[in-house]
Amino acid sequence: MVSPPRLRRVFTTTESRTKTLVALAAVFAVFALATVVLRTGVPGITDPVWIRNRVAAYGRFAPVVFILLQAAQVVLAPVPGQLLAFVGGYLFGPVSGAAYSLLGAALGSTVAFLIARRYGRPYVERVIDAATLDAFDGVVARDGVFALFLVFLVPGLPDDAICFMAGITRLPLRQLVVVSVLGRAPGYLLISYAGSEFARANYLTTTGILIGLAGVAALVYWRKDAVLAARKG
Repeated sequence: MVSPPRLRRVFTTTESRTKTLVALAAVFAVFALATVVLRTGVPGITDPVWIRNRVAAYGRFAPVVFILLQAAQVVLAPVPGQLLAFVGGYLFGPVSGAAYSLLGAALGSTVAFLIARRYGRPYVERVIDAATLDAFDGVVARDGVFALFLVFLVPGLPDDAICFMAGITRLPLRQLVVVSVLGRAPGYLLISYAGSEFARANYLTTTGILIGLAGVAALVYWRKDAVLAARKG
């Protein structure tokens, strides 16, 4: 089994927060760059008929293949889940694309939770940076389920790796799965909608949605302590 990648310290210092915000900006910049490159380098990729004809090769199994790919990325982490959600919206439309993405993410998260519970904290400590794990322990101890929900809610945070860390908590498996789905749902729906608009050549709408998500993600992440404090108050 391929272990998930180690994470940098993402919760503890101002420097780490700044680096994460830069990474968030880079992710969404890639979307914008990809739009230009795909339109000029591979004209057919912007044609929903062209791409759907390729996917149609899988026939009725195309959604199944996509769901399994989304599940695999949670466990193996080769690509961001948000990127696949964008592709899902492009291929299947905003509602079906988001539904398939959420189902795949739920399956992958469940596998990650079970792996963590099967092999315990020693395994998680081998694949997750110790400082990140300690910070996560502190956040969950203080804020519990809401802190987990916030991590899944904000696009760009390491939610896939968080699945492994959440798996060693005492929270029930069913509760973890529900929180992961509810937290991811708003972002996946918006990103899937952006993908569907991209398929319709509404590039301005696509760009606006992605920029908006990047801004909200940056704001919530930067002010997460204030958000948690306001909830307590």
